[in-house]
Amino acid sequence: MPFILITVLIDMVSIGLIIPVLPPLVGTFTASQADQAFWFGAVMFAFGIANFFGSPILGALSDRYGRRPILLVGFAGLGLSFFVTAIATALWMLIVVRLFSGALMANAAVANAYVADITPPEERARRFGLLGAMFGLGFILGPVLGGLLGNIDLHLPFFVAGGLSLLNLAYGYFVLPESLPADRRSPFHWRKANPLASLRGLAGLKGIGPLVIVLALSALAQFVLHSTWVLYTAFKFGWGPLHNGWSLFAVGVMSTLVQGVLLKHLLRRFSAQRLAVMGLLSSSLCYLAWGLAPAGWMMIVVIGFNLLGFAVASAMQGIVSNAADETTQGRTMGAVSSLNSLMAVIAPVIGAAMLAFVSHLPQGDWRIGAPYYFCAALQAAAMLIALRHFTRERALKSLHPAQT
Repeated sequence: MPFILITVLIDMVSIGLIIPVLPPLVGTFTASQADQAFWFGAVMFAFGIANFFGSPILGALSDRYGRRPILLVGFAGLGLSFFVTAIATALWMLIVVRLFSGALMANAAVANAYVADITPPEERARRFGLLGAMFGLGFILGPVLGGLLGNIDLHLPFFVAGGLSLLNLAYGYFVLPESLPADRRSPFHWRKANPLASLRGLAGLKGIGPLVIVLALSALAQFVLHSTWVLYTAFKFGWGPLHNGWSLFAVGVMSTLVQGVLLKHLLRRFSAQRLAVMGLLSSSLCYLAWGLAPAGWMMIVVIGFNLLGFAVASAMQGIVSNAADETTQGRTMGAVSSLNSLMAVIAPVIGAAMLAFVSHLPQGDWRIGAPYYFCAALQAAAMLIALRHFTRERALKSLHPAQT
């Protein structure tokens, strides 16, 4: 477990470095805020669509050849994309490199499969929480460092991120052990690895069904947030890379605190199903508050209140992983990643369109929060579907205990 946690931490620091500076970098190639919002959406779309097709393939390949070689491919592709982004001289270069890195990067899906390989089912939600804590810690260190470096030069964080990716490649090659023994590997089939087939397989897992819609709606809300946060805070509060770096620092602190420390205690008190429902409710209310916030400092306060919202992903991953068998964890986690990538494709289109529509409004206008009102509705819908599904599953178990 410590090996994969260190790998994910380095990976997330490198990704976190570029978050505060990628939208301003896109802005250097555009003439207006509306154009900046549109082209940033295009850059995000490129990564998402490539990852949508690539993740289930790489996840299935990790079931066949092991997790370690697929992770190494991802680290190499990520490092190359950072260096090319740093020296890009035109928007088309940014779009092409995001297509390339999206196709090769399934690090999150493979890391989740890695954890499932080495963890008994009853411990998976907690260990996915530890993995989530590393994501959070990466978001503590990466965006703040990216904001500081971006204040010096917008291109500098990309060079540093590329260097960290190469460091992770070396660490993975020389230190990281393989988690999937040969006797638990499964053959690779193209027909099962395509994204549509992988999503059908995910929906077909026992006890999952409508939860695929819950995963999709929640992911869409999160990716609208990710793709609009920097531009939204710039349009509404006049924030720059440094302010955004510190706000993402707050996100990282909360994610690390909840998933690394509090989650095991929450899971002792609540089932993963109940925790997911409460977390979706918390997220819905917090998205609404982000949209309505009249001052920038309130964004940080709301992050602190969204305690249960940070537990949703780990709870849902634990539920999905326990529904899959030990030979298909890579394909299952790849399907979840592919679903997330599909939402990452849709989210920038929606988020950029909403921001472009309100970009003419003066700073502080409540209508600039339109993307977050939309996200609040998505999270509320996900909560209601999850609650209905879990209630029905409990009723079926009580009626037919022998069959379940």
